[in-house]
Amino acid sequence: MSKETVYTHGHHESVLRSHSWRTAENSAAYLLPYLKPNMTLLDIGCGPGTITADFAGLLSEGKVVGLEVPNSDVLDKARAFASERGLDNISFVSGDATALPFADDTFDVVHAHQVLQHVGDPVQVLKEMRRVTKPGGVVAARDTDFSGMIWYPELEGMDEWRLGYLQVARANGGEPDAGRRLHVWAKEAGFPRQSLTLSAGTWCYYTPDERAWWSGLWADRTLSSNFASTAVENGIYTEEGLQRVAETWRKWGADEDGWFTLVHGELIARV
Repeated sequence: MSKETVYTHGHHESVLRSHSWRTAENSAAYLLPYLKPNMTLLDIGCGPGTITADFAGLLSEGKVVGLEVPNSDVLDKARAFASERGLDNISFVSGDATALPFADDTFDVVHAHQVLQHVGDPVQVLKEMRRVTKPGGVVAARDTDFSGMIWYPELEGMDEWRLGYLQVARANGGEPDAGRRLHVWAKEAGFPRQSLTLSAGTWCYYTPDERAWWSGLWADRTLSSNFASTAVENGIYTEEGLQRVAETWRKWGADEDGWFTLVHGELIARV
């Protein structure tokens, strides 16, 4: 979504497996109290459209637009999902988040979930989000913070995974510890401090099914997604190193005492 950056995950099946699990309730609960049925909303980095479709269901008298990077076939999945839900107040477009293809003051709400960590200029994206939001509207962003992730048991190899991920994401032009920086970027984008409301949200995986799902998608992502190719190209991992990390994830998933929590920074910025 910004020049000279690479999306660390890409849209491999193992990535979409995670993204398709996301809902407005489990990924945007901090924003829901601000929504009204007749609002217009832009969802930046909509991916397979599961959160976007939930927004469309909630804004039944309004309009929702999902935006993804150009030349992304994930929009076909998003359109199909919205069609299956029978939603007629939703559309999907491609575009650059650093130069949104919309006029000033177009939307009541502009939302981005797990986007700012992957762009080279998150401040510019926030400036654009502010530009296309109507006066009195809301800009909302939620991003995880990889250094804030915690897990049990502390298996050998998990710290190696995190260190490697941080290096790969930054080599790709992003900032994997975005969650703790959202308010700073927002102020740099021109939002007054008093317009900001900050919170934190979590995802927690510990049941056998949750552990199998979370560990499996990360093992597969480590070996097969864009993360794997860019990790090797940047000299951060060897193929053998990636195999070792994937096996560590599977070992964590098989441990009956396994527990994993992600912390996300959440930002509401009034325009």
